[in-house]
Amino acid sequence: MQRWNRKKTHYHLLALLFLLFIIVTILHNERSILQIQENPDHVHHHQESSFTYVKPNLVLLQNRHNEVLDRFTKCNSTREYSRRKIAWEDRKSGSGQRRKSSESCDVFSGKWIFDNSSYPLYKESECPYMSDQLACHRHGRSDLGYQFLRWQPNGCNLKRWNATEMWEKLRGKRLMFVGDSLNRGQWISLVCLLQSVIPADKRSMSPNAALTIFRAEEYNATVEFLWAPLLVESNSDDPVNHRTDDRIIRPDTVLKHSSQWEHADILIFNTYLWWRQGPVKLLWSTEENRVCEQLDGLGAMEMAMGAWADWVTKANLMKKRIFFVTMSPTHLWSREWARREGNCYSEKTPIETEGYWGSGSDPPTMRMVEKVLDNLGSKVSILNITQLSEYRKDGHPSIYRKFWEPLKPEQLSNPPSYSDCIHWCLPGVPDVWNELLFHYM
Repeated sequence: MQRWNRKKTHYHLLALLFLLFIIVTILHNERSILQIQENPDHVHHHQESSFTYVKPNLVLLQNRHNEVLDRFTKCNSTREYSRRKIAWEDRKSGSGQRRKSSESCDVFSGKWIFDNSSYPLYKESECPYMSDQLACHRHGRSDLGYQFLRWQPNGCNLKRWNATEMWEKLRGKRLMFVGDSLNRGQWISLVCLLQSVIPADKRSMSPNAALTIFRAEEYNATVEFLWAPLLVESNSDDPVNHRTDDRIIRPDTVLKHSSQWEHADILIFNTYLWWRQGPVKLLWSTEENRVCEQLDGLGAMEMAMGAWADWVTKANLMKKRIFFVTMSPTHLWSREWARREGNCYSEKTPIETEGYWGSGSDPPTMRMVEKVLDNLGSKVSILNITQLSEYRKDGHPSIYRKFWEPLKPEQLSNPPSYSDCIHWCLPGVPDVWNELLFHYM
């Protein structure tokens, strides 16, 4: 009996020790979670230290390369990602402060209001520079409600558009959009908004090329577009022939494109959708045998943003104004806003649910971009067009545009299968993006 009591005492002691162990473990875990919440970068600290950081935009490396990437460029082989990242000047400073507006109102939060007395700001048929990709009425769209919607911020008003005032702001200057076809759509929108006050014999448009220029002689000013969908050099830099099996980039240099944009006075950049098309091949500037590495789109985009940010930190911002346009949403799945299958085809009204956010806008990408822009601080102004454009499921060309390849019978019998739910009809949503640009200039 005495022996059994000793055993019972022994078991009680073990149970008490086990209970103390569980309590200590729980407290430790809670403390770790609290530390992560207070400093989210802490959890990745050990991973960050395993990367090698590469200095971007080295002129000597750029000059050493005779080969320019184009759609015929191929990788001789592909190896695993070498865990290299882009080192740029402000990467660890964390000292950047976002340029704050003098007004307290957030013009990016609001709602769309029908206004057929003030909108559209121009007529599709009266803009000689309209793109067939965006001229929805010309290509058969009969419901024109998408043209009569005005963006109304909560608690304030956008500055009213005035083409003459905008030209005065641009007098003697070069304004350049740099990016993909969505940025090109915003450029066409701005040209259409501006051209009507310039006599026909005092304005001109250069032929379509990587750099296309609209010129207003009276103001000695240009409104330009540079095709650079990935910002860094890539095999998709031809503005017409850019379809490739593999997307190849030089992740450590923007010098090919910056040589064309660096003399502009006002720059509006964008990049997003091209990074959502699968893995990207990395061909580093130091690589001489066309041996590529492969990385997911988000990781590759972060490198490109780093190389771009490095250029921004070195630019003469006393003579420049730089804007970055956030991602333009798509509306590919109507089940996200209605209980039915389909996409933007036949949509005629905006989404009214406040704060609606579809799968076409990727939060991890937005957080990465936000982190880069926060580090750049007041060097870059943000045009946050994402949320206001999310509501506009009705604003896409759908089937009402020119398609560059013949449509197959099975496509024609199923309109949603070939609907363009990425770009935007003009007049339309991009006009508001330019009203925001005008508001902040």
